[in-house]
Amino acid sequence: MDRRNAIRSIGSLAGSVAASSPVIAGSDKFRLRYILSSAMYGYMPLESILPQVSLTGSEAIDVWCKVHGNQREQIDEMGHSVAKKLLSENGVKAAVFTRYPLGPFGLIEEMRKVHKNFDAEIVVCGTTGPSEVKGKEAKKVVQKFLEKMKPHIAVAEELGMIIAVENHSRQFLYHPDSLRYFAELNQSKNLGVALAPHHLHRFQEKIPTIIRDLGNDNIPFMYFQEHSDGMYKKASKEIEMQQMPGFGGGLDYKPILRALKDIKYSGYCEIFMHPMPRGIPILPSLEEISKAIIKSREYIEKSLAEV
Repeated sequence: MDRRNAIRSIGSLAGSVAASSPVIAGSDKFRLRYILSSAMYGYMPLESILPQVSLTGSEAIDVWCKVHGNQREQIDEMGHSVAKKLLSENGVKAAVFTRYPLGPFGLIEEMRKVHKNFDAEIVVCGTTGPSEVKGKEAKKVVQKFLEKMKPHIAVAEELGMIIAVENHSRQFLYHPDSLRYFAELNQSKNLGVALAPHHLHRFQEKIPTIIRDLGNDNIPFMYFQEHSDGMYKKASKEIEMQQMPGFGGGLDYKPILRALKDIKYSGYCEIFMHPMPRGIPILPSLEEISKAIIKSREYIEKSLAEV
């Protein structure tokens, strides 16, 4: 058993997440662990979003900040003790905080806050450095990044948290080469990739191989989102929604799900899309948003059953 799975297995025996574990003791049953993004609801109140977590088949919430959502700011405004009580009343854990504005080298204070107040598990952000490097240059840049991350990884290790950096376009962790070198060179269970297939649309056929190269140790978090012209420019709602599984996009999820099953993936899966402009709900009402997420989840589960 790899290091991250061992740690999570031990934790699951002592915690309430045991029922949600993707690898059940004495069984080869594989299950995905869904997490709900607060940004899907734009700037709607956190108290309205929390009941949607269980409704959408999710086990936790990913709290986003501006500009995509503002629930992180809402938490500061209401006070952390009030937010903690609100989460408890709804039986929801704030397991992930997505904090892109802080960057990979600005997360230490945030990690300490969200761990202390919410027992958060993961912080998500982008990377930095030269854009979309590949080949030997990618290896050099990955090496430099991992070296520079050591103080931040040390804090994550102290807190028992994971920093998940996204493979984002126009950043260094983008090309399959950089992801392969990350898998080869990363030695920390407290640093991983927030794997984003929509940023790999140019390398779509390589996604299953990338998943296997990274392995469960290096993917604590994954988006179920695909590329669409509606990501970056105004388009019809139909085209915009194609980012979500089961809404007519072109991504074949079965090879991806097969690869996740092969590595016994135990991280979180987030059904996600970007609306235009950022910060608005993906659909007009709370009910419509949750219904769309449920539709995507059912599509993924059906595809998984066929793998």
